[in-house]
Amino acid sequence: MNDTARFWAAAGALNAFLAVAAGAFGAHGLRARVTDRLLAVFETGARYHMFHALGLVAVAWLASQRGPAANPAGVAMLAGIALFSGSLYAMTLTGITRLGIITPLGGVAFLAGWLLFARAAWQAG
Repeated sequence: MNDTARFWAAAGALNAFLAVAAGAFGAHGLRARVTDRLLAVFETGARYHMFHALGLVAVAWLASQRGPAANPAGVAMLAGIALFSGSLYAMTLTGITRLGIITPLGGVAFLAGWLLFARAAWQAG
C-alpha cells in the first residue's frame, strides 16, 4: 500500500470511529437533552459522516490503484464531513439553527467528492 492509500485508509478509519462515537452520543447522551427534531438532525449528521468515512476507505483503495489521482475525491469528502456533519452537530449542540446555512455546502462537497472519485476511477492508469 502506498503512502497516499495509507493516509486515506487511516482518515477513513478515524472518521468511522468518530461517526460511531457521534451516533452513540446522540442515542445515549442527547436523547433527554434536545428536541426530537434536533436529535434527528444530529443522527443525519452521524449517518452521512459514516457513509463518507466508508467513502474515504474507498478513496484509499482507489489511491492504491491510481495514486494521488484519488486525492481530490478524498479532500472533497473530508470537507463534506466537516461542513455537512459538522454543521449539523454544531447546530444540535448549540441550538443555533442559523448554522444550517452551512450544511448545503457540505452536501455539494459530498457530491463533488463522488464525481471526483468517478473521474479518478475512469482515468487511464
